[in-house]
Amino acid sequence: MTAARDVWVIGDVQGCAGALRALLARPELSNPDDEIWFAGDLVNRGPDSLGALRLIQGLGSRARAILGNHDLHLLAVAAGVRKQGKSDTLSDILQAPDVTALLDWLRHRPLLIRGHGHIMVHAGILPAWTLDQAEALAQEIETALQGPQWHKAMDDLYGEEPLQWNDALRGADRMRVIVNALTRMRVCHTDGRMEFRYKGELADAPEGLLPWFELPARRDPGEPVVFGHWSALGLNIRADSICLDTGCVWGRQLTALRLRDHHIVQQNCTECR
Repeated sequence: MTAARDVWVIGDVQGCAGALRALLARPELSNPDDEIWFAGDLVNRGPDSLGALRLIQGLGSRARAILGNHDLHLLAVAAGVRKQGKSDTLSDILQAPDVTALLDWLRHRPLLIRGHGHIMVHAGILPAWTLDQAEALAQEIETALQGPQWHKAMDDLYGEEPLQWNDALRGADRMRVIVNALTRMRVCHTDGRMEFRYKGELADAPEGLLPWFELPARRDPGEPVVFGHWSALGLNIRADSICLDTGCVWGRQLTALRLRDHHIVQQNCTECR
């Protein structure tokens, strides 16, 4: 009798290939028929971004990965739109003999995955959006990144303005709001404006700022949103949202969650301590 097919979601890997390899070897995740979803930030800051990217790509159809802000940063560096920062660990990918194939695979990843009663993005979903709308808006960015002019598209994605969604937005302004919400957002003002400077713990958030998933004006909390990106928040499981960024790159844990029952498996990330 064939074992039931499960879906596991893994939080931010950020180039911690050793921890990912050990997590995938755990008995709970060893069924080759299971799907493995990755909540973005596959690369950067960790010790082996190239190994992590090759490992995830090598999972073939088992792996469904979305783009996080660090993955977009890699594409922007490769496109000549941005420069590497002091803490970036992307050179091994950019100098790899298979760099073109790796980047082509990466830029064909979505920004949102929906299925099995859940929706997965890297950072969050603006309260002004329905889940159907968020899915359609994510596809606008995916189409741009997967097209022949993707280098030009990368140039349109960077910048913090506008801070708030408006259905009338067009062009680069529209693209920036979509990408910033899906890959960078943590907290917002009560009127829905995004605030990017605060990255700390939930209890220490300045007055007037709320995590995006607690904003009272959320239009569509109908399916739990699984996300990463917020290591200071850590593992946070609510009825309407699940954060899986448990700070592997900071020497904490890499976390996997089984969608059908929210069972958690964690791997200590000793390579980053």
